[in-house]
Amino acid sequence: MSVRVDGKKSDGVPEGTKRLSRLARIVRGPKPENVPAVVGTVAALIGLVDILAGVVPRFRWSKVHSLAEVLPGSVTQLAAAGSIIVGVLLLMLAHGLKRAKQRAWLAAVVLLPIGAAAQLVYRHSYIGAILSLLLFIYLVWHKSSFYALPDPRSRWKVAANFVLMGAFSFGLGWVIVGSHPDQMIGDPPVIEQIEHVIWGLFGFEGSIRYTEHVDYTVGYSLGALGLLTVATTAYLAFMPAYPAAVLTEEDEDKLRELLAKHGARDSLGHFALRRDKSVVFSPSGKAAVSYRVVSGVMLASGDPIGDVEAWPGAIEKFMELAKRHSWTPAVAGCSETGGEVWTRETGLDALEMGDEAIVEVSDFSLTGRSMRNVRQMVKRIERNGYSTKVRRVGDLTPEELEAVQKAANAWRDTEDERGFSMALGRIGDPKDLDAIIATAHKDPEEGEDCPFGDLRAMQHYVPWGPDGSSLELMRRDRSADPGMNELLIVAFLQAAPELKIKRLSLNFAFFRSALERGGKLGAGPVVRIQRSVLVFLSRWFQIESLYKFNEKFRPRWEPRFIVFPNSRDLPRIGFAMMQAEGFLELPRLLRRRPAPPKDVLEDADEQVSAAEVTRAA
Repeated sequence: MSVRVDGKKSDGVPEGTKRLSRLARIVRGPKPENVPAVVGTVAALIGLVDILAGVVPRFRWSKVHSLAEVLPGSVTQLAAAGSIIVGVLLLMLAHGLKRAKQRAWLAAVVLLPIGAAAQLVYRHSYIGAILSLLLFIYLVWHKSSFYALPDPRSRWKVAANFVLMGAFSFGLGWVIVGSHPDQMIGDPPVIEQIEHVIWGLFGFEGSIRYTEHVDYTVGYSLGALGLLTVATTAYLAFMPAYPAAVLTEEDEDKLRELLAKHGARDSLGHFALRRDKSVVFSPSGKAAVSYRVVSGVMLASGDPIGDVEAWPGAIEKFMELAKRHSWTPAVAGCSETGGEVWTRETGLDALEMGDEAIVEVSDFSLTGRSMRNVRQMVKRIERNGYSTKVRRVGDLTPEELEAVQKAANAWRDTEDERGFSMALGRIGDPKDLDAIIATAHKDPEEGEDCPFGDLRAMQHYVPWGPDGSSLELMRRDRSADPGMNELLIVAFLQAAPELKIKRLSLNFAFFRSALERGGKLGAGPVVRIQRSVLVFLSRWFQIESLYKFNEKFRPRWEPRFIVFPNSRDLPRIGFAMMQAEGFLELPRLLRRRPAPPKDVLEDADEQVSAAEVTRAA
């Protein structure tokens, strides 16, 4: 019960007790889960102090000034270079410490005493040395808080470290060269200073001269920075490479068993069979979560596979693995049920990312005013001589399947197959014979170059349980008439009853609700601004056009969500999602590229798949 004392509310606890409680919290320190973040920040600050101690001209305390008379000059100059290098390394380790990396902890434990000794020898700074030693003791005391395994190497990290570390070393070296103007002989121009820095980074003596022992300080510091750039780059280059995310044959068989029993729950379930994903299973083996690690984000897509009651076990394994490696856990495109389970079991947050368009086959018809545009487009294309075929992959002849595969590769708009959440990445696999292929055909006119005969467009549909399908891929010849996608979707829906398909998942419409609300009469200013931003972004990501395309078929909309730890993680997760989907690609020299299939034509026409358009948002 609270009471009011002098007009202020009081909870009845004496002020002295409150002060003691606050003091106890300060003495006790941060919570164990916050220790890495605190240590990383302090390490970065100490790193800056160490760099300043080596760069700024010496300041000696009178009480310890006699120490300089005892130690040889070369020792103090080496200490200056050592202080700079330790500071740079602590700055580099700060991020790893914040992520609770074991190797970052070990490196910091080794470096902090060295930095403290360097400051005492060169700058004679008790404050900097004491701070370093206090952090050293704190790190040793909280060793158990640093448990994360190291991140494997990637070519991007190696190249980025060489470029960024080289630029940083050059900039800091330039500062070191110019930080002793009183001891510099003459007034060398800027170009000579730059040359001196470059020669020094490679371990050679430049043309600038200094009085006293400053020559040694600058020379040792530049040489150490150059060595540090090479050493850290070599360390990253020889670390174990990122193991390619591979779905083993055993894992795939287990997933197919789960999908056979529970695949009707989620239209994205079949995409867990992408062979560049990894998977974790619940202890009972009745549920699984498929994922890929991109830029430190452990990214799952859709709902967990399997029995809903076993989902918490699979989610727990997923979170344990993310914690063990200090990866940021995230889920893209889960359903409302999946989002509720994820947030309940993990404490993560959820945000609506868009809606999935689902068409009920029994409700679909081309009649009525609302379908007028689609109906007219389909009739016009049919009058132009196009025909369609809708068949199971297993019903295609080897020659027909080969032609479809070649055409799908040739009509792709990128060198590599895009996809993560709504793409399977293959057509005609012996294990996917129950998938469905819809094709459009037209005999070529005289003199027309058609490398695939009469094949002009194709769509690939993957199973969604025993009686559903999900649109996975849309490709067409660029010279074909507009409206091929509408033609083939209508053909699929009309053939669906014969194929025993009752529902079709088209794809996602990102931020559909914001687009719809913002376009209504009387929409508020905030909603209108949101819609304007989305329309503007649609110039690059086709957000609005995808919504309008899906809306043509009068689907029902099912919300889809993104699950994430904190709002500050959203930019990083969004960046990882775009990388996973193939919309942010590393430069060619920095990424591994599998050898292209022999049957892929080099003169491929540009085309967009349904999954690519969906993932563009």
